[in-house]
Amino acid sequence: MTSENVLGEFLRARRAQVSPDELGMPGGSGRRVAGLRREEVALLAGVSTDYYVRLEQGRERHPSAQVLDALARALVLDGDAAAHLHRLARPAAPARRRARRREQVSPNLARLLAGSPDTPAVVLGRCLTVLAHNPLGEALFDGHTHSGDLVRLVFLDPDAREFYPEWDQVALSTVGSLRLAAGLDPDDPRLVETVGELSVKSEAFRKLWARHVIRQKTHGTKRFHHRLVGDLTLSYEALTVNSAPGQQLVVYQAEPGSPSAAALSLLGSLTAAETADTPENVRH
Repeated sequence: MTSENVLGEFLRARRAQVSPDELGMPGGSGRRVAGLRREEVALLAGVSTDYYVRLEQGRERHPSAQVLDALARALVLDGDAAAHLHRLARPAAPARRRARRREQVSPNLARLLAGSPDTPAVVLGRCLTVLAHNPLGEALFDGHTHSGDLVRLVFLDPDAREFYPEWDQVALSTVGSLRLAAGLDPDDPRLVETVGELSVKSEAFRKLWARHVIRQKTHGTKRFHHRLVGDLTLSYEALTVNSAPGQQLVVYQAEPGSPSAAALSLLGSLTAAETADTPENVRH
């Protein structure tokens, strides 16, 4: 997070993940580096090896858009990672940072959540903290040490691998989302604190963070093993909140008529019963 050569770190990490075989280049057991060599990236991007080396070492800091596009193709970057590469090479001029206010959910968005009682929904902040949820969204993630922080839930909760049967995939996607946030605002104090803590406490996080994977959370399918209702397979849509940059509304759904739909309905019934038994003055 504090490196002065984030572009070079990104290039090194991503070329290590590209197999020469998938690009039709000779591989072999005698290679001393993982992935592509520097001269191979330079050849694929149409630049000199010396120029590419200077980019990785931070001695060349003004690559053209054409060079960045060529590097993105050479490193087989998808759209999100290519856009991230451009941001690293051309960071926005640092604005005078005002004291950041605590992230809050607008009353309109809160009403939208409340109006969808049969569908789990949560609003996530920049660092994937849960800013708001409807009752079923709360119930979906309830019962963990870090139920209100999806990054720490994945990497620090003792039962995370049981809760997420496809933990490896979830962990990679979570770090990719956090990397994307870091590219948009690398000096965000909350983000720096989160990355620092997880880097110290989780070896798995450290290894994934070093890979510089970029993932935009948009839609997909996720499996859960819930402590009350068992296995759930839910599709999700993540919608950006235009009125609050950095926030996203994530809505989960089960396939109609599926066992997951029945389990979700049961979870809703249990949640409704628990809410009815909870005095209003002690609800959170």
